[in-house]
Amino acid sequence: MSDTTVTITASMVSELRARTNAAMMDCKKFLQMTNGDIDKAIEEMRKAGATKAAKREGKTTAEGIISIESAADGKTAVLIEVNCETDFVARADDFQQFAKQIAKRALETKTGDATALLAIPYVAGQAETIEQVRQALVAKIGENITVRRVTLIESNNIVATYMHGSRIGVLVELHGGSMELGRDMAMQVAASRPEVVSQEQVPAELIAKEREIYIAQAAESGKPQDIIEKMVTGRITKFLDEVSLVGQPFVKDPDMKVAAVLKKANANVVQFIRFEVGEGIEKKADNFVAEVMAQARGN
Repeated sequence: MSDTTVTITASMVSELRARTNAAMMDCKKFLQMTNGDIDKAIEEMRKAGATKAAKREGKTTAEGIISIESAADGKTAVLIEVNCETDFVARADDFQQFAKQIAKRALETKTGDATALLAIPYVAGQAETIEQVRQALVAKIGENITVRRVTLIESNNIVATYMHGSRIGVLVELHGGSMELGRDMAMQVAASRPEVVSQEQVPAELIAKEREIYIAQAAESGKPQDIIEKMVTGRITKFLDEVSLVGQPFVKDPDMKVAAVLKKANANVVQFIRFEVGEGIEKKADNFVAEVMAQARGN
């Protein structure tokens, strides 16, 4: 190779991208690394796993695990969802170690954004980024892997956590009370899936929509209008209790509502965040035989 530095042109980047299906920035990086030698760049990309990772980018990742890391003082915690294509890979040691390490790094760097997290070093003080490790893991495992979402709570209050297996994770910020109470509240959120802390936080348009549905249903009963109004009011009250944390029966003592438990401890929940693996992701019904054949052919 000549000592002369070759200028990397857009056409060179486009050609490499067409041949590898790798990301444009990766193409440019590897061309710079190999002084514009496309064949050498492809060889280096294969070593790094960038080509294989790019080929998996479009694959649906609805499986995976939740990972949580907490500071020793109980004032800061991170919650992360890392996804893959199959439950088999979600149980693999390499995948689980990756999720645990990036949650640890998110806590160390106080990073609550997935895109920003990918850009930081996988190990403090080293050059290799989380994104580079992700690409290498995709190449090794043969499945697409995504860091779907990351959230961070840093507070002067108690930040409690709860994990239900590896598929549901919860953070709760609690003012007053104890860490034990905070964990109870996090367990409540995991089990009962409230949408808000209190009834006052339920959007007015959602209440109006529910009321409209209940009125239509009650009208079919043929009862007088005043009775219908009482029926609808009762159902709205029940709805608000179901979707709000403080209105729900306490999981450890269903005879008490969460509001009463918090009041007894002179505490209140400031906020909660609940992640469940794959929620909101539309799973594609793949042809399993075709997928296996495609992998066998190296596609």
